[in-house]
Amino acid sequence: MIRFILGKILWLIPTLVGITIVAFGFVRVLPGDPVLLMAGERGLTPERHAELTHQLGFDRPIWEQYFDFLWKVLHGNLGDSLVTHKPVLNEFLALFPATVELGLCAMVLAVAIGVPVGVMAAIKRGSWFDQATMTTALVGYSMPIFWWGLLLIILFSGILKWTPVSGRISLMYYFPNGSGFMIWDALMSGQKGALTSALSHLILPSVVLATIPLAVIARQTRSAMLEVLGEDYVRTARAKGMPPRRVIGIHALRNAMIPVITTIGLQVGMLMAGAILTETIFSWPGIGKWMVDSISRRDYPSVQGGLLMIAAIVMVVNLIVDLLYGLINPRIRHR
Repeated sequence: MIRFILGKILWLIPTLVGITIVAFGFVRVLPGDPVLLMAGERGLTPERHAELTHQLGFDRPIWEQYFDFLWKVLHGNLGDSLVTHKPVLNEFLALFPATVELGLCAMVLAVAIGVPVGVMAAIKRGSWFDQATMTTALVGYSMPIFWWGLLLIILFSGILKWTPVSGRISLMYYFPNGSGFMIWDALMSGQKGALTSALSHLILPSVVLATIPLAVIARQTRSAMLEVLGEDYVRTARAKGMPPRRVIGIHALRNAMIPVITTIGLQVGMLMAGAILTETIFSWPGIGKWMVDSISRRDYPSVQGGLLMIAAIVMVVNLIVDLLYGLINPRIRHR
């Protein structure tokens, strides 16, 4: 097990180096001049443009710029934003709780609904419930996030007026020096109505972000359960007269959850990608919206640092998922 963990960690090093190359190259191929966007075209003389370009180091060879970026990353420095002039790492950490809160709520919603639906669809294979849920899952997986989000805003915020359109909480509430997790801050503030306001702002973004993971988890759970239900040990358990709930819950579901957990781990990357659109649609002040704004402003350090941090988080989550295999099924523990 220790050898397996060390091997996985060692593989993270070349992967992260490769990601730095991708992140560095991605922003360089974007059209637009960051100096013009930062200083403004009006009153920017060629001499001043050349001076700012030299100050920012954009006139150096591209390989030299990359190794300077890599050297800073190895020392825990992602650079300073060209727009706010604040450290990129500080900005990322300040906005990350908002994305974590949204992503956790979406994942809990996807797992809490997707796994039971998938199990029931497998048990009732071929029934109307199976066909209806799997068709709905296919539609949910195929639905564009931006279109689905706008539909929900029009219906629940515009017509029914049940939920707010955007933001994390009403402007009536303010929590100085909060943790960044709005639900927790609202709960601990003791302000009347703060928690209700935070939850109402979280509903629509969570539903939109959870739609695709929910569909994937439901279909994967059904597929894994159907495979396990046909195994000999499940038929033997039924032949011994074990209660159906025990056969499904202990013998079948435990083994079927192995590929499902893999799917859940992979959905973390999908959540980070989906959060970019979801946060933009709902003006959710998280990493996704920050990345979109940074790209539009050609803020090279912010885009590079944001991509690197997101990739590192996804890799760590996938490593944790690999380690969970042995806890779920002792037969496949890595030694």
